[in-house]
Amino acid sequence: MAFPLRVLLLLFLSIPFSESKSNLSFDYYKRSCPNFEKIVRETITTKQMSNPATAAGTLRLFFHDCMVEGCDASVFIASNSFNTAERDADVNLSLSGDGYEVVVRAKTTLELTCPKVVSCADILAVATRDLVTMVGGPYYKIRLGRKDGLVSKASRVEGNLPRSNMSMTHVINLFASKGFNVQEMVALTGGHTIGFSHCIEFSDRLYSYSKKHATDPELNSKFAAGLRNICANHTIDKTMSAFNDVFTPGKFDNMYFKNLPRGLGLLAYDHALVKDPRTKPFVELYATNQTVFFQDFSRAMQKLSIHGIKTAKNGEVRNSSISLRDIDAEEINQRFTEIIILL
Repeated sequence: MAFPLRVLLLLFLSIPFSESKSNLSFDYYKRSCPNFEKIVRETITTKQMSNPATAAGTLRLFFHDCMVEGCDASVFIASNSFNTAERDADVNLSLSGDGYEVVVRAKTTLELTCPKVVSCADILAVATRDLVTMVGGPYYKIRLGRKDGLVSKASRVEGNLPRSNMSMTHVINLFASKGFNVQEMVALTGGHTIGFSHCIEFSDRLYSYSKKHATDPELNSKFAAGLRNICANHTIDKTMSAFNDVFTPGKFDNMYFKNLPRGLGLLAYDHALVKDPRTKPFVELYATNQTVFFQDFSRAMQKLSIHGIKTAKNGEVRNSSISLRDIDAEEINQRFTEIIILL
């Protein structure tokens, strides 16, 4: 049966279509920069081997970038006298220098090999994937062709990133506003299986939980004692931190989910995941089946990686990544890797 031209046109217009996403492809740099992924892989391997916190730092940097303005490397843009950029928003001041540095190194090499071709946004997306894989996580394919964003404002950060003291409903609604369902949110949170959190983010669970209990009684008692010891000077030394996953902090696995029912969730948000009936089933699923967690994490990361991407119409390929703010990545990494909690 033949459809009238008008009906066919209406059907076509009703199909969801994203011009920006349609410009991406898996082999985007096949001709323009064939060694792109090889250069990124060599860069992240060297950096991760010398600084084991690089994987976690880069994953967090990627998440913070994508949730604000989309995956456009706008978090790399430096502030100036006319504008305070994303990277200087309060919640981003703790982003690891290692994450910035790995992109800077790769971009520098790529500009010598194929100048003005590869965006910082694509470098960050691929570096994140490769680092996750390097520390034991899943490999997932990434579409390429993102452009670097032109806008970066600190004022747009708040409300677009989850905070440790947010209610579960607030966090769920935040992810929903970005197009992610509850299961995808929990899968992405599994990234907490590597890395650390600053003491200030969970100190209330240790010292001022309630009038009846100074420490959250649902925290594992030995774990809580170790945290109180590590965070004792957190009001003086703002860099004091603890690993999100106390058992395998440098390995991407499902141990984070296994820890939550044991009272070993560091943040109030972590603990809420295993208590809230909307998220608990997925925590239990991922705790018992790492394969399913890896599959869901991969799909969620692929979806995140194309969130809010820019094209040539509203983006560019920068000549270089923006220089690091005054952070000694080596010094920060040395401080954090010395923190070990023994249960």
